[in-house]
Amino acid sequence: MAKVLIYGTHVCPYCRMAERLLEKKGASMEKVMVDENPARRDEMIRLTGRTSVPQIFIGDTHVGGYTELAGLERAGRLDMLLKS
Repeated sequence: MAKVLIYGTHVCPYCRMAERLLEKKGASMEKVMVDENPARRDEMIRLTGRTSVPQIFIGDTHVGGYTELAGLERAGRLDMLLKS
């Protein structure tokens, strides 16, 4: 299964929703809490060009946020991406 990296914060409800969806799929995640480490927030912005959380990577693919992740699930493409 592909490595999943989530940049998030402790207070973000969309981060929790993304984590629950990925847990349901059996994905193991590395969580980077950008509210604890401003340097990691800068890293997230540099990698994604976005300032909002969550920002989700599956393998080398930047998925985007929860809305994009849920869209992949609705389209039936999330499982394929997780298995790559």
